[in-house]
Amino acid sequence: MSALENIDKTRLPRHIAIIMDGNGRWAKEKGEDRLYGHMHGVESVRNIVEGAAELGVNYLTLYAFSTENWERPEYEVVGLMELLVNTIRQEVESLNKNNIRLHVIGDMSMLPEYARNELEEALEMTAKNTGLNLIMALSYSGRWELLNAVKNIANEVKKGRLNVEAIDQDTLQKFLCTSQFPDPELMIRTSGEYRISNFLLYQLAYAELYFTPVRWPDFRKEDLYQAILDYQSRERRFGKTSDQVLT
Repeated sequence: MSALENIDKTRLPRHIAIIMDGNGRWAKEKGEDRLYGHMHGVESVRNIVEGAAELGVNYLTLYAFSTENWERPEYEVVGLMELLVNTIRQEVESLNKNNIRLHVIGDMSMLPEYARNELEEALEMTAKNTGLNLIMALSYSGRWELLNAVKNIANEVKKGRLNVEAIDQDTLQKFLCTSQFPDPELMIRTSGEYRISNFLLYQLAYAELYFTPVRWPDFRKEDLYQAILDYQSRERRFGKTSDQVLT
């Protein structure tokens, strides 16, 4: 019996974020190079995006490439960029068919021009879709995002467009990459690592964290369903007591 049958569709997390970890180790275990793992990871992306859309999840953020990943061997970085461009080119038709809108967060200036052009075209082509919002975190890190937000807020103060006394949490959120999205309620990390690796540091403040030993290339809809069931078994208190949540 599939875990899907036990999911309460009225209590789905509105926003799920995933750290797609384990491509390299999965490939190494099979005697292949890391790019082999990344290529097979694309199949998992297709499967999980489809699963999230079928369930009715509103937002899905995938941590595809961090700012730290630029320090990896050149052949891997180049291969990842080519894989990214080819995948986007192939998937736009499917995104439109399934009413999925693509978004990108991160330091786009670090991407090669050909990759930026392909992304911008895909963003424009899916802009009118109203179903699942698929958010790709590319050349992204939480510390970069927060530093960038602080700099932009300081610049607004310097130009006299913002008073220091008026700065609050809402102000900061407006300057984050995710300003147009709700915070994730569930964060999933694959491959058995127990850390968030500089991912959505501000936004994950009250997210439920789910860690699975499954390598990303092996992660499929059934694994997603298990994560959602685990999420639905938890009591979300947001700093309150159980009694306060129940009243």
